Amino acid sequence: MDGEIWEELLELLVAAGKLKRLKRRGWVEAGIEEPESVAEHSFRTALLAMMLADLRGLDAERAMRMALIHDLAEAMVGDLTPEEKRRRGPAYLLEEGEAMERLLSHLPKPLSDSYLSMWNELRCAGSPEAEIVIQSDRLEMCIQAMEYLEAGHDPSRLERFLQIETRDLSKELHHEIIKRIKSKK
Repeated sequence: MDGEIWEELLELLVAAGKLKRLKRRGWVEAGIEEPESVAEHSFRTALLAMMLADLRGLDAERAMRMALIHDLAEAMVGDLTPEEKRRRGPAYLLEEGEAMERLLSHLPKPLSDSYLSMWNELRCAGSPEAEIVIQSDRLEMCIQAMEYLEAGHDPSRLERFLQIETRDLSKELHHEIIKRIKSKK
């Protein structure tokens, strides 16, 4: 590979590095003093997606790859809460899509096309693997809320993070998380 490809890869990696410093806004709003970053969230989401996909006999590598890029656009658009996304409506979806295209444009076209296709598949919940990532994203948030509760944070400010919809194996894990939280009260 020539030197130009390394420059392009580095540009994307520098942009992705912003996610290590970008704090999750929901936790900031909930009053968590040292909230997790988007990158920390993405790592555990990918790990969870891999495990849930394996347990269901799905393509774990595909699920993990989707999870690793699921919040990449936030390096440009920021981490918005679900309420902020709803308020912005379709404009947010357009902005997020354009950001993802710009970020991936630094890669060779076959990679860029492949990752963008995978990201769009996730946005549309277009496969069982995409569904696993969506569930993993929600469950990771629930696990993080549990950890903040265990660390002594105000339960009334974290309750909304535990109210998620889950399915199948994800429902069993969510049930275990809620059971653990209740046992701590």
